[in-house]
Amino acid sequence: MPDTPVYAAYKRRLHRNVGIFVAGFLLFLALMAWAERNGLSRYWLGPIFMFSTVMMYAVIGIYGRTTDPEEYYVAGRRIPAMYNGMAAAADWMSAASFISLAGGLYLQGFGGTQAQAGGLAYVLGWTGGFCLVALLIAPHLRKLNLYTVPDYFSLRYGGRWPRVIAALAAMLCSFTYVIAQIYGIGLIASRLTGVQFEIGVLLGLGGVLLCSFLGGMRAITWTQVAQYIILLLAFLIPVSWLAYKQLGNPMAPVVYGAQLNKISELETRLMQDPAEKEVATIFLQRAKEYESRLQDIEGSLQKERSQAQELIRRLKQQGADSALIVQANRDFAALPKDPVAARERWVRIINESYERARPLGGVPAHTQPYAGDPTGTPAEQEAFSTSRLNFLALMFCLMVGTAGLPHLLTRYYTTPSVAEARTSVAWSLFFIALVYVSAPALAVLVKFEVMNNLVGSSFDALPPWIAQWAKVDSSLISVADVNGDRILQWGEIRLGADMIMLATPELGGLPYVISGLVAAGGLAAALSTADGLLLTISNAMVRDVYSHEINDHVTPEQRVILSKFALLAVALIAAGVASFKPAEILPLVAASFSLAASAFVPAMVLGIFWPRANRRGAVLGMLAGLGITIYYMMVNAAPVRAFFAMSPGQDLWFGIQPISAAVFGVPLGFAVVVAVGLLTAERRTASYQT
Repeated sequence: MPDTPVYAAYKRRLHRNVGIFVAGFLLFLALMAWAERNGLSRYWLGPIFMFSTVMMYAVIGIYGRTTDPEEYYVAGRRIPAMYNGMAAAADWMSAASFISLAGGLYLQGFGGTQAQAGGLAYVLGWTGGFCLVALLIAPHLRKLNLYTVPDYFSLRYGGRWPRVIAALAAMLCSFTYVIAQIYGIGLIASRLTGVQFEIGVLLGLGGVLLCSFLGGMRAITWTQVAQYIILLLAFLIPVSWLAYKQLGNPMAPVVYGAQLNKISELETRLMQDPAEKEVATIFLQRAKEYESRLQDIEGSLQKERSQAQELIRRLKQQGADSALIVQANRDFAALPKDPVAARERWVRIINESYERARPLGGVPAHTQPYAGDPTGTPAEQEAFSTSRLNFLALMFCLMVGTAGLPHLLTRYYTTPSVAEARTSVAWSLFFIALVYVSAPALAVLVKFEVMNNLVGSSFDALPPWIAQWAKVDSSLISVADVNGDRILQWGEIRLGADMIMLATPELGGLPYVISGLVAAGGLAAALSTADGLLLTISNAMVRDVYSHEINDHVTPEQRVILSKFALLAVALIAAGVASFKPAEILPLVAASFSLAASAFVPAMVLGIFWPRANRRGAVLGMLAGLGITIYYMMVNAAPVRAFFAMSPGQDLWFGIQPISAAVFGVPLGFAVVVAVGLLTAERRTASYQT
């Protein structure tokens, strides 16, 4: 098929259509820039960007509608390698890469802290994971002509349980991942339109469903190609503009190193600044105050409530402004409802306050390789060892998790041949690298902008974007005059990882049309991944569970219809969970990688390369690896520990953070599959052909 004249003509049509789309989008950008220069309000620009881009995806999704199973599940297996690589890159980069990766590098530097791996772990882990996909997984799965990842476990091992466990694991890791994407969609939609976060989630959700509901993988593939083009422009334009503004050269990955020395000098100056030390002292006092509250939680909580009620009463007696009374009532309503909630919140405040009492507000020096010092005191040596271990553990989990993510592996089912699948992985790496080489540069340029221009500003002259982002979500940015001098110190500003990229144009003083473009890029990244994840979950529910375990008489066309409605239901549930803002994007995404790595990779890799791997070993290996990973994550989750009245903090093994739990699950899974394979005589099913 790839060498036929018909297929060659098909590719020429694709090149023409994609060229028209790129030209049309650039013309749209130019039109928006002209409108801004001629007075169009930013309150109109944001909604126009969101509506226009979502409508572009909707038109593609409607055009690609289908009920044919081959088209719905694997896009007819006729997507050229380059375009499949582009779609895979969009599917892959998600809100985590576009929105949060530069933020992780900004907050954690290259090497990170004792408790958090540095941002480079994400870059190296995610990029290296594609090498595993190319070498170990994608070509072998493509040659089997499957539709879903659980199909492989059924074909290779036979029986019901390998498929059922794989389907349930696919739902679990994909659902965790999709919550992060919908959270990102809510952030962007609410910032662009000015609506509440929860309404922004629903607006973005409409875009997801328009892209994926009607056409499945066929529609998703071409919307993802369009989304990749938009997110690439949205990432490269602002970072190039910022590099040109600061260094006179738009080639950010090449020239940003010049700013590293300046950042090191600014970090040294900030650590010696008396005002910064004063802020750190205040945070230390705050931590000790909340520690004292933990000695008598019920009494302290009752005292806090009484003080809040007294403030409301006094404001009413004094005839204070209604806004002050409303805010006092909100503060009273936000107090912990019971001692368990109070304990959880106060422990979190204590940890944050101790962190912000450290030099540079707890943010590590940007070029520091790891925390601590390998030649320092015993405590510094331990910090260095733990920091390095967490860096390597997270990088391992992200690499192996990449090789096990169901929504990513399914992308390589859509190519016309095994050779095209290999080529498609190479294209994916190329398209991902275009963004990933610029992420460290963006983090450095933004940090220099904050340290050099924002820090030291008067509180009375802070730019309006700070208040606007705080209104969207107070966890994204926190600015408070802690020491009362009306001057913004580095320790008084707290930026969340999820807003570094989104706020870059405003922070750098770029035209608002660039802010709209960046938001549209973030929306494209989140939508593209959400589409693939929702399709994976719905297919697992209907094709791998319902049609095999509940009703095996459904026709292929009926399965497609049921998958569409399952996709709709899952999307609504995920939106409901995301509206509670359960965590930042990076931790949620990293957790899903650990789940995918421990659930799929041991049984999948051994099933491909080791003939003695058998059904019993696969089932036990998947359950053992996934079980230990989930246990380690849950036992170290603050809400779980508070619910079961466990001691505050975490019970870590070797100092490994919970998001890297697959470092225990993957080896255990391999060990169980191998041990059972050696101890039993069961062999691979006859239907499986390598």
